[in-house]
Amino acid sequence: MNNRCSMSVIILTFNESLHIERCIKSLMPFAEKIFVVDSFSTDDTVEKARRLGAEVYQNPWINYANQLNWGIDNLPIETDWIMRIDADEVVTSELSQELLEKLPNLSDEQTGIIIKRRVHFMGRWIKHGSYYPTFLLRFWRKDVGSIEARWMDEHIVLSKGESIHFDFDIIDDNLNNLTWWTQKHNSYASREAIDLLNLKYGLFDMGQKVDGTTQTQAGLKRWLKDRYYVHIPLGLRAILYFIYRYFFRLGFLDGFQGLLWHTLQGFWYRMLVDAKVYEVERKSKIENISIEKAIKDCLNFKLSHNIT
Repeated sequence: MNNRCSMSVIILTFNESLHIERCIKSLMPFAEKIFVVDSFSTDDTVEKARRLGAEVYQNPWINYANQLNWGIDNLPIETDWIMRIDADEVVTSELSQELLEKLPNLSDEQTGIIIKRRVHFMGRWIKHGSYYPTFLLRFWRKDVGSIEARWMDEHIVLSKGESIHFDFDIIDDNLNNLTWWTQKHNSYASREAIDLLNLKYGLFDMGQKVDGTTQTQAGLKRWLKDRYYVHIPLGLRAILYFIYRYFFRLGFLDGFQGLLWHTLQGFWYRMLVDAKVYEVERKSKIENISIEKAIKDCLNFKLSHNIT
């Protein structure tokens, strides 16, 4: 253990056989403990993770925020630091080395580490369209970090201290096919629709929120989204967002894969979110039912449980 950091890593999984070995192996150079919180996978995710030395726990899935906070509260974490990573992500060798060199020298006031994420899509690194670098707080000192109680686009919030930027990256490279990707983003669209409806109707308390004092880029994006994007008419905002990303932020430089990515993720996905918001509000108005009941009927989500 002498050549590793006092670091525990939490990976949330459900049927991640395609990715879990790659992810865990990228963590081995620096992680002291690797925990997998699995949502009762039906493939061999659990077996592969255990074979590589990870400790596996299982907990029913509600949403990402619930699952990660369950892990933070219930896993036997004894290290100084915690990291969150998705199963389809890998830590670069450069970031591993940076963690080994810099982590022991951080001051007690430095309680979070922000790194860059680069997204690969169909074999191409998506560098443009305001998509790289994306800065994310993925490392925090034990007992000072928790995740926002949101259904989508949730971030770690620090209860004290300050965050520091490291230089190197993690890579998001999902190996599933496009059919899987679109089905997954259909689910994401339902979750984001709930968050947008919550901003408008105050359906549940999201607790402490990320802001510019903890994650500058994430805080700015959230501020723009909550203050401006949410007030742009449904449908129009998806069109404007795509134009901004693909033309003004040079997304067209990412080639054909970039055209697919920025169209699907920057336009189709955003339009789908708006369509779901419209469907919920329309059903609520026509049938004279609550927004919560319309969400349950249209999106198959029940909001009566606590998501914090």
